[in-house]
Amino acid sequence: KKEDRKSPCPFKIGGEAAALEEKLPFALTGAQKKVLGEVYADLSGGRVMNRLIQGDVGSGKTIIAVLALLQAAYNGFQGALMVPTEVLARQHFESMNELFTGLSLPVKPILLTGSMTAKEKRLAREEIESGKAQIVIGTHALIQENVIYRNLGLVVTDEQHRFGVKQREMLAEKGRMPHVLVMSATPIPRTLAIIIYGDLDISVVDEMPAHRLPIKNCVVDESYRPNAYRFMKKEVEAGHQVYIICPMVEENEELELENVTDYTEKLKGILPEFQISCLHGKMKPKEKNEIMEKFSLKPQPADNFRYYSGEGA
Repeated sequence: KKEDRKSPCPFKIGGEAAALEEKLPFALTGAQKKVLGEVYADLSGGRVMNRLIQGDVGSGKTIIAVLALLQAAYNGFQGALMVPTEVLARQHFESMNELFTGLSLPVKPILLTGSMTAKEKRLAREEIESGKAQIVIGTHALIQENVIYRNLGLVVTDEQHRFGVKQREMLAEKGRMPHVLVMSATPIPRTLAIIIYGDLDISVVDEMPAHRLPIKNCVVDESYRPNAYRFMKKEVEAGHQVYIICPMVEENEELELENVTDYTEKLKGILPEFQISCLHGKMKPKEKNEIMEKFSLKPQPADNFRYYSGEGA
């Protein structure tokens, strides 16, 4: 049963919210505007928000969370965004910095992850405790005991199923009943979502932005692989990138499934002219970050990168 508690973190959503929306370098979809309106109504309604935003990958859930986090900063509170991987945390941090700088917003986001140096983590914790850090982006590092928030008013967790209710609660307990926003791309029927997320109100972003290209899927057997390799070679030579997902990280005698470790070596033999990297969840954060940073740099036809991504990356 959803709790209906009076909020110690009342937000005022003024005209600057609409002005900020107009400044964005892209137009929000009707679905995004509808869900953003529901979030704003929760934040300014005098009660603690507990809301789930559900929508496919690419539907634009993140910008709704960013706008909510900005409202926390504008109202004198801190906002925290917790994501399941360091790669994703860094991507969100860099995207927010780019957006805030482009819009000349006087809001300071900071990053806090487990792989940062002891000095970097200490400086980040000092800014969080002093309140200088208005928006904090990170992984499980955000809920460690030595991370003290000055005035946490909004908690956002991305991909709730990777955390669990307890971790969401641990982050919320860093403040005095902060508002809670959960984002999930997992397609769950509404009736089942009500059972699983019984403590949350549910919003659905059911419209894709106009500039998003449709994703094409097809299922083929192993005999099609030579055609697939030719297609990938053509795309990489055109300056594009390719990633392949395997169901296993390493060989498993009980399951006859492709594993990322062996298949990477196989691909290096099939396409020796391209740079191919292996990425999976068992690697050290620094290694994963280095590969993802290289992959995020759009290659030119003369400098092709091919990356191979395994389960859990």
